[in-house]
Amino acid sequence: MKAAFFEISEEKEHYFSQNLPGIDLTFFKTPLDEESIPPQTDFEVVSTFVGSSVTAKVINSFPKLKHIAVRATGFDNIDAIYAKDKGITVSNVPSYGSHTVAEFTFGLILSLARHIPQATYRLKVSSQFSFEGFRGFDLNEKTLGVIGTGKIGANVIKIAKGFNMKVVGFDVRQSQELTNSLGFSYLPLQELLKTADIVTIHVPYSQETHHLINKDNIFLIRKGALLVNTSRGAVVETDALFQAITQDHLGGAALDVLESEGELKEEAELLSNGKLNAEKAKSVLENHILIDLPNVIITPHMAFYTKEAEESIMETTTNNIKGVLAGTPQNIVNP
Repeated sequence: MKAAFFEISEEKEHYFSQNLPGIDLTFFKTPLDEESIPPQTDFEVVSTFVGSSVTAKVINSFPKLKHIAVRATGFDNIDAIYAKDKGITVSNVPSYGSHTVAEFTFGLILSLARHIPQATYRLKVSSQFSFEGFRGFDLNEKTLGVIGTGKIGANVIKIAKGFNMKVVGFDVRQSQELTNSLGFSYLPLQELLKTADIVTIHVPYSQETHHLINKDNIFLIRKGALLVNTSRGAVVETDALFQAITQDHLGGAALDVLESEGELKEEAELLSNGKLNAEKAKSVLENHILIDLPNVIITPHMAFYTKEAEESIMETTTNNIKGVLAGTPQNIVNP
């Protein structure tokens, strides 16, 4: 059995080498896409992370491929339907970041509510030890709207209860057991947007969730409310968000994901390789209309990134691959 791992660090190379004995492993530091198909393609297992794009063309480039092990929860960067048609299974890591992402979400919420990044920046740049202009608001008794009440969304609700927040939720698959145990109620999406002081998004990306928040409904959000997205960039229509922010309808937004983050990563990689000068790189970043807005916080898709989450990713991926070899596949997303 031969397996190829893409977007892999030396630390992770060591882990998989130790925990997948008997498999011929090859490691690549770069993502897998149509432009980076390796010369060797006789792998039966391919493992990818969020930066890869496994299209039908990529899948066809590996004639012996039987399984794609995604080291993430989201798998929208894999053509899982085409893989299924080819008899290739795709597995993911369904719940590694349920606490990790929920905690990060509240870091973003608190940063917006209390202007923490702006205060820190001003103090560092100007040594101005003053709180003028940074009056925030309490989370206590505010209403949090949680779009997507799966494992991450449920943990966000639990944390919100610790802040004595009121919670309303939206999900196409409602759970009465969850509402009873966590003490919140479901609303239609439009009603949630009208009700919440803070809206936070925790849905997977799909055709159904593409631009779930868009120009037709973003102005239903209460004036001055906050929007937080740690799910996938394309769940929120960028132009709609820009309009709502620049017209002072939204009080602020915090985004760990962007519609154009793939382009930003590509430009950053060129910069790190010395192929793009700093001035050009800055202009590329500034082309994204949200980055320099003062009441917008953008982080580089890092909500998942903790020691514990990475350990869980590696352990589950190892078990997924072992399950395929043993004829007992688990966490299959395209059965």
